[in-house]
Amino acid sequence: MVKDRQFYRALLAIAIPTALQGLVSLSVNMLDNIMVGSLGDAALASVSLANQVTVLLSYFVKGVSGGAASLVPQYWGRKDIRRVKQVFSVAFQICFYLTVLVCAAIYLFPHAVMRIFSSDPGVLEMGAQYIRILCVSYLFSCVSELLIMMLRGVEVVRIGLAVSGISLVSNLFFNYALIFGRLGFPRLETRGAALATVLSRLIELLAVLFYVFRLDQRLRLRARELWCADRQMAGDYLRYGLPVMFGDVQWGFVGFFKNAMIGHLGVLMAAANSITETVFSLFYVFIVGLSSGACVQIGKLVGEEDRSKVREAAKTIQVLFFGAGLIVCAAMFLSSSWIPRLYGVSEEARALSAQFIAMYAVMSVGTCYHAACFTGINRGAGDGLFVMKVDVICGWLVVLPAVFLSGFVFHAPLPAVYLCTRIDQCFKWLIALFRLRGDRWIHDVTRKD
Repeated sequence: MVKDRQFYRALLAIAIPTALQGLVSLSVNMLDNIMVGSLGDAALASVSLANQVTVLLSYFVKGVSGGAASLVPQYWGRKDIRRVKQVFSVAFQICFYLTVLVCAAIYLFPHAVMRIFSSDPGVLEMGAQYIRILCVSYLFSCVSELLIMMLRGVEVVRIGLAVSGISLVSNLFFNYALIFGRLGFPRLETRGAALATVLSRLIELLAVLFYVFRLDQRLRLRARELWCADRQMAGDYLRYGLPVMFGDVQWGFVGFFKNAMIGHLGVLMAAANSITETVFSLFYVFIVGLSSGACVQIGKLVGEEDRSKVREAAKTIQVLFFGAGLIVCAAMFLSSSWIPRLYGVSEEARALSAQFIAMYAVMSVGTCYHAACFTGINRGAGDGLFVMKVDVICGWLVVLPAVFLSGFVFHAPLPAVYLCTRIDQCFKWLIALFRLRGDRWIHDVTRKD
């Protein structure tokens, strides 16, 4: 275990604000679900299924920033600000151009997108109306989220928490006004939820841009620097960052197709799954925060070329996350009986989601441990290619076939199908444990010239 208190301070300085930021963001999503859920099972199912596109896009943004996170902390450890900015530029341009294409496709073909998830006419129509408005917010959210996550790589974290607070207040106000027609606004129901998200994301983006270009003193980034990618750095990003980006994006597609299959299993399954995912995410934000801190600290130590400290820090982080997994497990068990009752869905959906939450709680110990290893330690040490290989095999050769066979071939009970959606969480922790033996996972990806 690391005995230097400064290590723990640096880890928590990133982890706590990041976790709180995630908690606030998830609170926004949970309030959305509760408000939309009061409109009925079909409304909640249509919004949650349409939001799978949002989830997929967030995986893309996370992948792009994760690719940057394999480079930025190591350059930050060397105090090479010029190359940190070059990594920012490469990641920003990739994210910006592809997001524009996705937004255009969804806006032009919203019904085609929704047919991927459901054949129910009511769900299809509500979802198409919702997602056509919502897609406008993607460009705002992708730019702001990318900048926030990349700033985290140089230990700037408070802006993310502040922006999430702004988003919570604005989203709550617009949701209340536009979903239910309060304060003189028209009652738009699911369309109101989409419009509320667009407005709150726009406010969020303006706040992020103001901080980055006016207040930040660490990087002093200029707008033109986001459009001036260096060819050498672009090559480095493709070599070291692309596996991370591909890993997250393909995992997003795994979730995309998995939820498409869940949607075709009926409104009850879709509603219960939506509640369960929200509950787990509510607790998992703390693991995400710690993983972000671990990635930065491991990357800095690799950049400082001290392998003994890297190994010591990795062992410490593994112990911390195993303990965190036990806490998440207990918290989820305790929440399974009362959180589903906050939703205005049917009693059957509440009962089913309670079963799902209890099942997920058992798996959460392993989930928290391997998340720390893969997204924190391995990626920070430049071992993103290994993580990508594990995710590709688990997603496409294990999870998706298991869900398809259990749901559509064997017609298993819904709890059994849900277990198959998370079956990889039962053994990934073993892969992570064995990978971190020795030094083969430590890679210095910085340029020395």
